[in-house]
Amino acid sequence: MQTAIVHYWLVGMRGGEKVVESLCRLYPDADLFVHVYRPEAVSPLIRARQITQTFIGRLPFAAKLYKNYLPLMPMALEQLDLRKYDLIISSESGPAKGIVPPPGSVHICYCHSPMRYVWNMFHEYRRTSGRLKRLLMLPAAHYIRSWDALSAQRVDHFVANSHTVAERITRYYRRDSQVIPPPVAVEDFYIDPEAGKDGTWLMAGELVPYKRPDLAVRAFNRMGRRLIVVGGGEMLDELRRLAGPTVTVLGPQPFATLRQLYAESFALVFPGEEDFGIVPVESMASGRPVLAFGRGGATETVVEGVTGLFFHTQSVEAIIDGVERMQTLKVNPQAIRIHAERFATAVFERRMRNFIDSVTSRAGTVPVPHQNLVLVKPERA
Repeated sequence: MQTAIVHYWLVGMRGGEKVVESLCRLYPDADLFVHVYRPEAVSPLIRARQITQTFIGRLPFAAKLYKNYLPLMPMALEQLDLRKYDLIISSESGPAKGIVPPPGSVHICYCHSPMRYVWNMFHEYRRTSGRLKRLLMLPAAHYIRSWDALSAQRVDHFVANSHTVAERITRYYRRDSQVIPPPVAVEDFYIDPEAGKDGTWLMAGELVPYKRPDLAVRAFNRMGRRLIVVGGGEMLDELRRLAGPTVTVLGPQPFATLRQLYAESFALVFPGEEDFGIVPVESMASGRPVLAFGRGGATETVVEGVTGLFFHTQSVEAIIDGVERMQTLKVNPQAIRIHAERFATAVFERRMRNFIDSVTSRAGTVPVPHQNLVLVKPERA
């Protein structure tokens, strides 16, 4: 089959781009389509593909200001000529699935989440935006939201990265979906037999308001316990000002450093609500337990009392209580690592290949989306 992979933008190597890497391995002859592409920011495997940008990539300063062009992205996607492709796989978190699929093709959407900034986190994004942007967001989000719901009907099959996201797909698109967790490079992490002896905790990931990293910093300030914070983002400077003497805010770090910090930490604190959450799985791949907020994707990867614990209110007090409870948790690093292997890259690629083969081999016909309007709410694992 002639295969196209449609992604929102290639400006870094995060979870969505790891999915694209796996899709490139599964379909080595596939062509890639994105809004914006920065070759130096992605892996050699992705750079080796034929990559086409929409007209968004030719707009002024698109490499840095691409999110400001969001209202133009629906039009840009619909201008893509995909008539020669039999299989189209869209990787959705920003606008990607809204292509116009040609007759006779199969369009599968791997959904990291319906666009957070117009759906479940719209009010949070608007609250933390400047005055002008807040005003512009109202009409722009209304238009994009309507287009996004309509374009969901152009997808033949949805794959969700978690049951949390599957529930959003049902709520916002009125579609059902297959749940296949994203790939995590479990093999890149290791267990340190000396881990955690100095009691230092780790917090890693993008430092943005909705992930609530400030709560963890305030909690460890109050307890006087050691915490290392790794990651970049708009809250980096704020957290550095907030950090007390026991909290070290390192900012972005190379992978080798992050891997070592995972292995050496006592545990990971994860205060935000994520669609899936690769960071907790990376911690568990290092044999280290996780203290996570008990909502979102972490509830599908962390096993209470075995690979970590949950706190159920996003507050400093709840994190402090969780840290105290974690001191008594009996940790088996090997068992935690084995659990993390359920989310390995090879597992993702096998499940995706089997799913795609099953839906593309049904007598050469494309399922009609409206045939599955009677939905069953996805059950959690």
